[in-house]
Amino acid sequence: MSHTSRKSIKPGIEVKIVLKADQRSGFLTEGIVKDILTNAPSHPHGIKVRLETGEIGRVKEIID
Repeated sequence: MSHTSRKSIKPGIEVKIVLKADQRSGFLTEGIVKDILTNAPSHPHGIKVRLETGEIGRVKEIID
């Protein structure tokens, strides 16, 4: 599944995202998707989501 395609991201799945503050370091935050914030069908840097913890970032990995 591609982290750049909106159709592969669904609320309730576990993902790793990069927060805005962590973009330079590349540190990934793990969590469960609550909302999908990107309206476009795809985005080259990853789909922007809000986790259940309230953190917002772009999906870099989808955890099976």
